[in-house]
Amino acid sequence: MTTTDAARPAATPHQKHEGFEAELELIPESAKTHSVRGQFWIWAGANIAPINWVLGALGVGMGLGLWETIALLTIGNAIGMAMFGMFVVIGQRTGVTGMVLSRAVFGRRGAYVPAAVQAILCMGWCAVNTWIVLDLVMALLGSIGLVDPNASANGARIAVAAVIMAAQVAIAWFGYRVISAFERWTVPPTVLILLAMTIVAWTSLDVDWGHGTDPALSAGQHWSAITAVMTAIGIGWGLTWLGYAGDYSRFVSRDVPARRLFLASALGQFIPVVWLGALGATLATLSTSTDPGKVIVDAYGVLAVPVLLLVVHGPLATNILNIYTCTVSAQALDIHINRRVLNVLIGCVAMAVVVFFVLNGDFATTIDSWLVAVVGWVTPWAAVVLVHWFVVAKQQVDASDLFTSPSTTTLPIVRPTALFSLGLGIFATWLFMYGSLSIFQGPIASALGGIDLSWLSGGVVAGLTYTAAEYIRSRRVTA
Repeated sequence: MTTTDAARPAATPHQKHEGFEAELELIPESAKTHSVRGQFWIWAGANIAPINWVLGALGVGMGLGLWETIALLTIGNAIGMAMFGMFVVIGQRTGVTGMVLSRAVFGRRGAYVPAAVQAILCMGWCAVNTWIVLDLVMALLGSIGLVDPNASANGARIAVAAVIMAAQVAIAWFGYRVISAFERWTVPPTVLILLAMTIVAWTSLDVDWGHGTDPALSAGQHWSAITAVMTAIGIGWGLTWLGYAGDYSRFVSRDVPARRLFLASALGQFIPVVWLGALGATLATLSTSTDPGKVIVDAYGVLAVPVLLLVVHGPLATNILNIYTCTVSAQALDIHINRRVLNVLIGCVAMAVVVFFVLNGDFATTIDSWLVAVVGWVTPWAAVVLVHWFVVAKQQVDASDLFTSPSTTTLPIVRPTALFSLGLGIFATWLFMYGSLSIFQGPIASALGGIDLSWLSGGVVAGLTYTAAEYIRSRRVTA
């Protein structure tokens, strides 16, 4: 300890926490929590959003039966959230973000690749999630007579978006503790609103509980619809959150049993996704339209104000995670800028994109489709990380070495086997992908009649390739 260190007053746990939040550093045990409630509410809040009931309506809209759709949601999310829970526990064990952990896998500079992709996707989702609720917000405001729902009202849409974006940036500014507190205090009343919506839908509306599979579907079309639901809001939904998991569980003490943390986080995702998905599926039996504004306003006119609060809460609860994860992913690129400064910059860029989306709705829809497809990169990334964690590193990673500079690190600068496996996995993902844009309709998925197995093929190919490549490399080293 230097004289300067000895003379400096000891930092309080809160001051320590704030310091580690500003820069990307290893979180000490003294700044961690022993509670898992925050983890449950963080992930529950991020998933109580309109997009989930819209995606829940997808299966019925594609011709699947109501109970078939609900079964797919339940089974798919049980698998996807189990994978997510594993990454939450890894984040707790290592105490680092997902993209910092990538340094142990892909190399000190090789990890720039996944970190850059994650940062760009988070920023894109922040803009899309803010834009996508604007029509629904305006429809709800129109239902209570505050705006003319038939007017274009781009100025009003931009103003609403600016308020939402400012709130998101303000909450994310303060870091994990405030994010956790926001979710802990706002999600329970939001759940009550959702409960009221569910009761109204399932007791007062003419839900077709016996809605069956469209008999006009061929066997190929039936399987195509099943895999589409599994990719959009089944197994694929839990997998899309894998890159975020460690960014928040790193604040949980290693003394907390892994089982408790796993269950709190996985159930925080599973319960709202399946609940909202089932609600969306039942709403879809009322109308042939899956447009969120039409379905919700028509079904819940009497609950317009509380539903409006639920709708606005959705992007807030999700985007504070997008903004925060974007900042720490950017810092993982060795961008030495205070996280709070990055927080504001990201919010400004995202808001500029939202304005562009409002003025160019068709382009925004295209970008949304791109993001949905590009997010498929995370499954190959996750497969490579899991193989490294369990097989190569045998669950032992020196977290402190992950924060050393590229010039002094003992880590490989680039691990070619990991990057090659990631690239091959992404290619396999595209081959089996059947997205809404033609560029994301891979030849194998097209040949199979639209059956989408992208999440499975990408993970299997990347994981097996990395396992084989590391086995061959280790044999050469020991020969």
